[in-house]
Amino acid sequence: MATIKDIAERVGVSIATVSRVLNYDSKLSVGDETKKKIFEVAEELSYRKKKVKRTAAYKLAIVHWYTEKEELDDLYYMSIRLGIENRCEALGIQVVKMYKDTTDKNEEIHGIIAIGKYNKRQAEELRKQTENIVFVDSSPDDDQYDSVLSDFYKATENVLQRFLDNGHTNIGYIGGRESYDDQTEVIEDPRRVCFENYLSQRGIYDETKVYMGKFSVEDGYLLMKKAVAEHGDKLPTAFFAANDSIAIGALRALHEEGISVPNQVNLIGVNDISVSKYIYPPLSTVKIYTELMGETAVDLLVERLTDRQVAKKVVLATKLVIRGSST
Repeated sequence: MATIKDIAERVGVSIATVSRVLNYDSKLSVGDETKKKIFEVAEELSYRKKKVKRTAAYKLAIVHWYTEKEELDDLYYMSIRLGIENRCEALGIQVVKMYKDTTDKNEEIHGIIAIGKYNKRQAEELRKQTENIVFVDSSPDDDQYDSVLSDFYKATENVLQRFLDNGHTNIGYIGGRESYDDQTEVIEDPRRVCFENYLSQRGIYDETKVYMGKFSVEDGYLLMKKAVAEHGDKLPTAFFAANDSIAIGALRALHEEGISVPNQVNLIGVNDISVSKYIYPPLSTVKIYTELMGETAVDLLVERLTDRQVAKKVVLATKLVIRGSST
């Protein structure tokens, strides 16, 4: 594993600065460009490049539903993007990045990889530019478009069963709400759905222990503070955080409240972003193979460009990684 020193040397900043950025220190005054570079280098140093045969010369667009600013709050999508870019570099494919606030529909491209949540209407808008589209992290139409997803429902089951096996029955959830950019509907999160179903079937679901906000460090912090204030001595002994950013914020709140992790509260996140290894205690999490999601998306698009006609949906498995924040 790359060290904080390795990251600092690559970026050209101090070890202390890297440490505070990776821990989302709210008191640190550092520009977004520096933060972005630190996060990208952290991801790249954990990414194992694969040797592949070069393909024909293509020009692909990565359409990202997050802005660059939002990407810093949720490194999940940054990691997918880097997986796509590294795969394209290995294959000799030219990449054009288009964030939702900078999309250029006049760009001449062979295909699109759309990262994030898209509905059918948005998919049809993208299709006006090219029919060769792969969606990563959503599947607006299984019959029409290629897609790459991870099995978040099964991942949630694995986390909850881990808690139950370790004797936890007082279990909380901190998650995020997302909606499509056109605000047509709120997106149903399989983690939230599974959490309710799995615990309800065992008679231990408690809606008062479910907290919803944004998929950000700040909301994880605020929601955990709220949970501590509301439950006091009856605070859940285990929390499932819907992503690592939320978990990092929640961990900071627990530290401030003097609540020991994992002795008093177990905490498990989702994604296994590179930052999760550097915080204290190191974060237990579900590894989502984001780099592989990106690589697979590129490979699917190349298949499309070489005459595959039938849409393909790839759902990747996940892996529970236990570190210091849980037993």
